[in-house]
Amino acid sequence: MNALRRSAGVAIVLVALLTGAPEARAQASGDLVYPNAPIPTAPVEVDGVVLFRLRGASAFPAEARAARRVRMIVEAAEDPAVDPNRLEIVEVQGALEIRGGKRTIGYVLEADARLEGLTMHELALAQREAVTAALIRYREARTPMRLGTAAAHALAATAALAALLALLLPLFRRLDRFIARRWKRRAEALEEKSFELLRADRIRRMVRGGLSTLRAVLLLALFYVYLGYVLTLFPWTRFIAVRLNSWVLNPLRSMGSAFLAEIPDLIFLAILAVVVRYGLKLLRLFFAGIDGGSIKFEGFDAEWAWPTYKIVRVAVIAFAVVVAYPYIPGSGSEAFKGVSLFAGVIFSLGSTSAISNIIAGYTMTYRRAFRVGDRVKIGDVVGDVTDIRLQVTTVKTLKNEEVVIPNATILNNEIVNYTSLAVDEGLILHTTVGIGYEVPWRQVEAMLLMAAQRTPGLLETSRPFVLQKALADYAVNYELNVYCSDPRQMMPLYTALHRNVQDVFNEHGVQIMTPSYVADPPDAKVVPKDRWHVPPAAPAASKPAEQTKTST
Repeated sequence: MNALRRSAGVAIVLVALLTGAPEARAQASGDLVYPNAPIPTAPVEVDGVVLFRLRGASAFPAEARAARRVRMIVEAAEDPAVDPNRLEIVEVQGALEIRGGKRTIGYVLEADARLEGLTMHELALAQREAVTAALIRYREARTPMRLGTAAAHALAATAALAALLALLLPLFRRLDRFIARRWKRRAEALEEKSFELLRADRIRRMVRGGLSTLRAVLLLALFYVYLGYVLTLFPWTRFIAVRLNSWVLNPLRSMGSAFLAEIPDLIFLAILAVVVRYGLKLLRLFFAGIDGGSIKFEGFDAEWAWPTYKIVRVAVIAFAVVVAYPYIPGSGSEAFKGVSLFAGVIFSLGSTSAISNIIAGYTMTYRRAFRVGDRVKIGDVVGDVTDIRLQVTTVKTLKNEEVVIPNATILNNEIVNYTSLAVDEGLILHTTVGIGYEVPWRQVEAMLLMAAQRTPGLLETSRPFVLQKALADYAVNYELNVYCSDPRQMMPLYTALHRNVQDVFNEHGVQIMTPSYVADPPDAKVVPKDRWHVPPAAPAASKPAEQTKTST
């Protein structure tokens, strides 16, 4: 009796909510009435089968009402006292109640019938038939025999899936090996015919990528069919199988519809990508000809070819992006614009130093500051340039150290290039000695020139010369200048030259006044000839060490 009273009370409330004067309620609440507005409904679904749909009210939404009806049907199906074939329709307080014995299974209201375009009795009969079929299906699906049969079918489907996988995976591996054997020769022939615009390895990767995509699609399709079939076998998972189609196929359907709508724009983008790609390949071949010397332009150095190609490539790609932007799917959406703006801000904040280094790199390239292989001095770093990139320059020092210098730093420092003029005009090596005023300057200059003549590896076409740099407090500073053509021999030549200067001055009994001193010592600062080869120096019969040419 208490259950009947609660059911009657719910029926009265529903009747009042769904069939009461909507205009009066709207006026009382101050809301406007839209008679043509769609009425929200929710499905009554049991074991993945939709029986019918119910409408709701603001105080009792359609979803809550449908969920309550599902619980009532399930409780009735689990109650052995309810006979599905003896459900009754009873009128209660202006509504029709569907009963199974003493259990209430649902109500039919005037608003429900008006929504379906039927009378209350016709709608109650239709819902009773649907509920009867649902109760029978619910009980039959949970019998031991039906569950055992479902388990056997699931086991068979699993075995079939395993057999298909065991057959397909080796088949795809054989196809992969077949492509590697048979297509290699054909791809290489196609590469030669296309003047290397189509690379053999890229063709092979494209074919293997297509095969991998086909394999993935086929395996996903097998798993989808298997999962959908197995889930429909059991009543507890049947609703997942029903929704699986909507979860998987609806996104695919939406993407397919969007793809079909964007086909003209995608075709334009594909053609643009192909044109830009092969246009860049032609540009690369053109600048490769300039770099190799087969194509020449007056006033355009061959070493400018690749930096110029990189600039042109960036300009072509930027122009292509500007042209392609309106045709990119979703480019007009606010989300796309927001992501583009965010990416632009991040790039501008994080690439300031990188861009400055790139600009400095191009500036140095076109100014011909140095080339790869030149011996240079950048700040305190002296060494050979081994690599010039857009952002950094790599220098190998005389101590076999690799120093990576940002191009912006190089641009802000003075650069000494020892190689640029050495081949044509020779590099001048110079060293300074201080000699006392009591020594005739003609003798000093003659000795310095004699030391230069004894030094192997100097340019014979350019004569050495001596400059008097200063008349200092304690000595006259003489500067010996010699020529060499290979900057890499600077340090060995300096070593040999300094050795010869010391030997010549010792031979003639002239002491070098460097460093300066306050008073003359009791003995002259000279090295007698008989002490030139005291240990550990080499004996006089051996070849002088200074004549052994070394390289740095």
